Amino acid sequence: MKWVLRIFIAALLVIITVTAVAWLTFPRYAQSLIDRAVEGTNISIQISNSGLQGLSGITFDRLEAVFDTPPDSCTNSSARYRLTVHNGKLHWKSLQNNNSSATGLIPKILSLDLELEADSINIVQEGGLSFKESNPSVTGNVNITRKEGLTFTFEPESFQYGIENGSLAINNLRFEGINYRFTIDRKGEWIQKPALLSVASLHSDGQSVPLANFEALFGFTQDPENICGITFKECSVDLFGLRAKTPRIDYDPLEEETSFTLLLDSLPLEKLPGFKGTEPDRPFAKGELSGSIPIEFRDSVIRIHNATIRANPGTKLMYYSLEGLPWLSIITPASKNPHDLFTNLNATFALNNENANLPGIALKSLSTGFLGGTLSSGPAVYDAARQKQSFILKLENIHLPEQMRLHGDFKGSLKGEVSGTVPLSIMEGKFAINNARLSSKGNGSILHTPPRQKKGEKDTIFSSQTSDATYTYSEPDLQLSRDTEGKTTIDFELKQMTRKTSGGTLELLSPKGILDLWHVKNNPSMISLSEFSAGFMDGLVAIEHVDFDMAKHTAETELILDRIPLQKLLDLQGMKKIYATGTVRGKIPVIIKDQLFEIPTGNMDADQTGQIIYSTTPEERAAANESLKLTYEALSNFLYSELISSISMSPDGQSVIRLQLKGVNPSFQEGRPIHLNLNVEQNLLELLKSLTISTSIEQAISEKALQQQ
Repeated sequence: MKWVLRIFIAALLVIITVTAVAWLTFPRYAQSLIDRAVEGTNISIQISNSGLQGLSGITFDRLEAVFDTPPDSCTNSSARYRLTVHNGKLHWKSLQNNNSSATGLIPKILSLDLELEADSINIVQEGGLSFKESNPSVTGNVNITRKEGLTFTFEPESFQYGIENGSLAINNLRFEGINYRFTIDRKGEWIQKPALLSVASLHSDGQSVPLANFEALFGFTQDPENICGITFKECSVDLFGLRAKTPRIDYDPLEEETSFTLLLDSLPLEKLPGFKGTEPDRPFAKGELSGSIPIEFRDSVIRIHNATIRANPGTKLMYYSLEGLPWLSIITPASKNPHDLFTNLNATFALNNENANLPGIALKSLSTGFLGGTLSSGPAVYDAARQKQSFILKLENIHLPEQMRLHGDFKGSLKGEVSGTVPLSIMEGKFAINNARLSSKGNGSILHTPPRQKKGEKDTIFSSQTSDATYTYSEPDLQLSRDTEGKTTIDFELKQMTRKTSGGTLELLSPKGILDLWHVKNNPSMISLSEFSAGFMDGLVAIEHVDFDMAKHTAETELILDRIPLQKLLDLQGMKKIYATGTVRGKIPVIIKDQLFEIPTGNMDADQTGQIIYSTTPEERAAANESLKLTYEALSNFLYSELISSISMSPDGQSVIRLQLKGVNPSFQEGRPIHLNLNVEQNLLELLKSLTISTSIEQAISEKALQQQ
């Protein structure tokens, strides 16, 4: 590469000098003189539509030069370059030379300052790179010596070419905004000293890549240990808008390999794309990243080998509630020193050079240590019709739950390792997830401590509980999908979930269902739960579908109960005097509106026959009147054949429960049929909050008279 640049500079200088000398001596025969001057060299020059501007300049529409670089110890093959200058103006000015002598009109030695200006300059390597610049300016100095007769020799003395806003294309890579100044002279043995090289932007396959404003010191000084190599020193570049550095970049032309180590030093995470957040005071991430990323580039393949990325203390990801308050964060492990976030990071990316239907950059492989486990991925698959890249990210034993923290009214302790696969697709700068599967053998405990209800505040189902609630879960299994617009579906299943308060414990076995999040574009607070079911009290509770507005606390659905043991319901209500067998099933419609809870009319019936035994003490029987004694006696061993109940509740919590019992007591009145109707009225708000009911049914039994038919 060094020789290519040197030959290019020499060729450009020859072109300018030969053209100037030809026009200065015999303008009419300029082309033939140019041909004679370059005869025997590997350079050919063609000039068209030229004109002479006095004795100090020429113009031309087009100047084209073709030159070859031969193979040498640093390059294994020759290359042909074509240089084209459009609408050029070449000016020269003669300098007084005190040592020169003149014979006649033509001096013995003539020193000229040269300047070439043009609309554009283009350099093309056949089958390779292409460089262009608008409005170039090239200057130089040359001594012309007249030999015998009209034989001339020329000796270049200096050469300057300042590239401003140039463009370089190599295969499907394009570098824009190139600035660099060539300054070489005879005294410096025509070696370019290190100068600042800057590149404004990089594009791959027509798309911008997140690398910009590259700067480095670059020169042609030869390294004895790497004669053929090219080295860029003191390099820096904007990575996703943030400055990253590397002490040097080395290029080996024999191996056609570029290598460097990118150094990250306190990179602000909140300034990276995707972490800025929608509000300045609510970033999705806080903290800083540091690390080193060794990179090699060869045969259109980028390789990252054994990279390490560290998170400084306090680094975390943040998620916010609808009110804009933090509710979940993922933090780095507590430490005074930076924590190794990604270790032994290895990745391979391919740059497409041939097929326009393939992406500019494609993932080939990825593996890294992450939070005590590993992340890995195979090659990406490209859909040319949809311009979409897809790959599968594999997680193994990631200790993610242990780094999760809850905020606000919630606190938790989450444990376990997460494993699974996440199929990702990237299209038009957006990502989608298709049926990701994540599972854990871990468990967790979440404490909910809501603010206490203010005095005089209206009592609703969403009013503060009289005590804290603790939720525990175990072995979550999730299947997740997300489209490019953010619509998310989570198919979940847990081994167990328990809610415990001072009033009692609610346990759900194998709860599962489907959550839809952000599916309503104009109402992101709407979530949907469908196909929910769970083991409940040795039976089953289910919800076919419910849409719940988290902002307005509104929803309408139907609660389905099946095979619920009657005794479990009685135990839940705190009834100690009644023993019952059999199971019930039913459907209970539920309406939540303006934070008020309503049950229009629900039903719950026995799905088989059973037994009810109401225990009384001798003292209770002795104190009872005749009607109540009959009730006690009938329910002492009641074999029901039919149990029908209905329930309704108004928004203020006042409820009516109606029970219809039909059956017999073999030891009561010779087993004649008994019909028993009970009405229970009470406020169910506290029941719905604490899952504990008073002994209203027991009171109803004591207050109702027995009806016999």
